[in-house]
Amino acid sequence: MGTTKKGGHIEKFLKKADKAFQEGLKKADGVLDDAVEFGAITAKQAAKTSKELRNQAKKERKALQERGISKINEGIAVAKNVTSNTQDDLEILKKLGKLRKSEIITEKEFQIKKKKILDRI
Repeated sequence: MGTTKKGGHIEKFLKKADKAFQEGLKKADGVLDDAVEFGAITAKQAAKTSKELRNQAKKERKALQERGISKINEGIAVAKNVTSNTQDDLEILKKLGKLRKSEIITEKEFQIKKKKILDRI
């Protein structure tokens, strides 16, 4: 009789252990499903964020190109003005020289005007 009782305890213990094992597997499966779902959500968020960052980078690149082109055009315009102003100033110096030779302006007046023009160049 003692063996039947012991066998019954072992059988009950094994059934409890099996039940606990099955519950553990169910919980593990649930956690795994949650992890997969979370991973999918995270991947979608990463893709969305990546797309937004690419779009933002495109906009910034375009803005930088436009600003660069604008600055280059400004530089060209300034360079043209400096060149034409220098040529104009040289013409004025020639005219002043003629006025001095014709004694319409004095040497002192010529030197003052000449200094102002040369300071601009």
